[in-house]
Amino acid sequence: MLIETLLIGSALFISLRQRRKLKKLFYLPMNKVSVKQKTLANVPPQRKAQMDNKAKRDFQLSIVSVAITGLTFVSPILYPVSIALLVYLCLPVFQSTWTQWRKQKMGHSMLVSLLFSVCLISGQLFALAVAIFFHYLGIKLLAQTQNHSKVMLTDLFSQQVEKVWLIQDKVELEVPLEAIREHDCVVVNTGDMIPVDGVVIEGMAQIDQHTLTGESQPVEKLQQHKVFASTQVISGRIVIQVEKTGTQTTVAKISEILNRTADYKITLLTKGEMLSDQIALPLIALSAITLPIIGVVGSTTILASSFGTRLRFTAPLSVLNHLNLTTQKGIMVKDGRALETLSKVDTILFDKTGTLTTEQPSVGRIIICAKSYKKEQLLAEAAAAESKLSHPIAKAIVAKARSEGLVLPTIDKSDFKIGLGVTVNINNRTIQVGSLRFMEQNSIVISATIQQAMETAYTEGNSIIFVAAEGELKGILELEPSIRPEIKDIIKGLRQRGIKHLAIVSGDHETPTKKLAQHLKMDDYFADVMPEDKAKIVSRLQQQGHTVCFIGDGINDAIAIKTADVSISIEGATTVARDLAQIVFMDCSLKHLCELFDIAFSLEKNLQNMVRILYPPVWINLSGAFFFGFSVLTALLLNNISLLWATKKAKQHDLISESHQENRFPPFSHGGRCTNPEGVKRE
Repeated sequence: MLIETLLIGSALFISLRQRRKLKKLFYLPMNKVSVKQKTLANVPPQRKAQMDNKAKRDFQLSIVSVAITGLTFVSPILYPVSIALLVYLCLPVFQSTWTQWRKQKMGHSMLVSLLFSVCLISGQLFALAVAIFFHYLGIKLLAQTQNHSKVMLTDLFSQQVEKVWLIQDKVELEVPLEAIREHDCVVVNTGDMIPVDGVVIEGMAQIDQHTLTGESQPVEKLQQHKVFASTQVISGRIVIQVEKTGTQTTVAKISEILNRTADYKITLLTKGEMLSDQIALPLIALSAITLPIIGVVGSTTILASSFGTRLRFTAPLSVLNHLNLTTQKGIMVKDGRALETLSKVDTILFDKTGTLTTEQPSVGRIIICAKSYKKEQLLAEAAAAESKLSHPIAKAIVAKARSEGLVLPTIDKSDFKIGLGVTVNINNRTIQVGSLRFMEQNSIVISATIQQAMETAYTEGNSIIFVAAEGELKGILELEPSIRPEIKDIIKGLRQRGIKHLAIVSGDHETPTKKLAQHLKMDDYFADVMPEDKAKIVSRLQQQGHTVCFIGDGINDAIAIKTADVSISIEGATTVARDLAQIVFMDCSLKHLCELFDIAFSLEKNLQNMVRILYPPVWINLSGAFFFGFSVLTALLLNNISLLWATKKAKQHDLISESHQENRFPPFSHGGRCTNPEGVKRE
């Protein structure tokens, strides 16, 4: 009795200490949690409150049952009270087992019910009270941690204000956030949180968007720039025209997505539950067979040796912790299964335009066809003509002029025709900048030399901007796609992580696609591919046994995104609610791609380590039941110690494991082109 008392005292001490550590473990240092945040998207608040109250009451009663059952040794009059309380606490478990039985499912639930029944019938009441206590402790801790982790996931994006400054009749009025409607104009000053999604119509500000996009540096927002709720003005003052409020804002939709993501079941957990169900019947059979040999106590200890409950508790904690890591990097994981599948990916397909290259091109060759002109003059006049425009080509030309240190001449008037070009007056001279069609509409002759340069540029996948003055062509600017600056380092990082199959899929011509593939040292490329045929390439690679990750620029690659094992979009925060991709990079770049794989590898390793931790107590308890006279209390103590160790492991993350830097997969048999998706062949 003394030994058992010491054991149970140790178990209780460890369990309480475990509860405190779990709070420190998973209550990560993030922004303060909003008490108004809903944590279960699909459960009505009233029903959720009832569930929480029942779980809290059952846990409290389990503590009372341990105390009362312990007192029966000195005060037998409490024996009936102890029996009644234990039976009451066992009933939910028995009901769950009966439900499973009616569905012809016999597994872990039956094992737990049998353990409780044997303890009750054989008079092992103190052991039963302790087993019930740990049962409800596990339920309580799991529910608390899951709920709190969901709140942290969602509230990381959803910090809101209660009052905003509304402009009415040129007067600023402080009103509740709920009173704001679409097309209203609100003022946000330095230090304030932006309360709505909208467009800046006045002012300038530096805005901290790290909670939404993961960007470490503030971004400058000017007129016509979009801003999002729950981002903060670091400096400046802006007036915003409201586009979305309340549940329609980007952060609100992100919160809904994260709630769904946090509820998914990982494959390892599902397999673990199946394994715990499968091992339940052998343990029950072993307990029954050995009953005449080792007695009731040893037989009951065998029933207490299963790891099913511990796995159900620890695996979700690890997953939620790693999901927290992705949100802190500005990575939106919309489907939790994608994070698990990512660790198995051996092939990555990159869409070319908008993914490997930026939306804004860069100015390459400048060709002059008028002797009186110099390149600097042609570039300066073209930049001056485009300086008032905001499309990517105009920005590229202006950026090139500024990088050359050119002073732009003043324009007198401007006439812009969408999709064609712009006509301006500079020093009483008419300057026209635009497309070939724009030149043809203005009867400007294109020389043979320029036509040859055009053909060369188009073959290489570049585009041409024509510059004319006083009705005569003066030269052309060749625009080249701009490779994202982070791509080379990302390719190198993916190689280090053991991913050998890297390819480009593009609707562009073969020459520019091949050129880019060679420049980035890709293994393969697929050119002249129509959007609907990208999915055929993905399917063909999957049939060859590859696990494919497709990375595109959002909804434009919809079919391939739906077909791939894992899909990633770089469209960013503005499309997260409608984007089909499972994972979205909120900062519209790929700079966190390698970190995403590190998190996925860490999750895989973490879960495997936890399973290894949970196995030894099973064998120790079984051996103890046969050879060392272990009781149920001893088994529970060992189980609780392993559970504490496993929960510690659930927090740990090894962001680059050496095992994932090895060559895990064979390379492609060749690195060539494929202009017909049906012709994709691999040896």
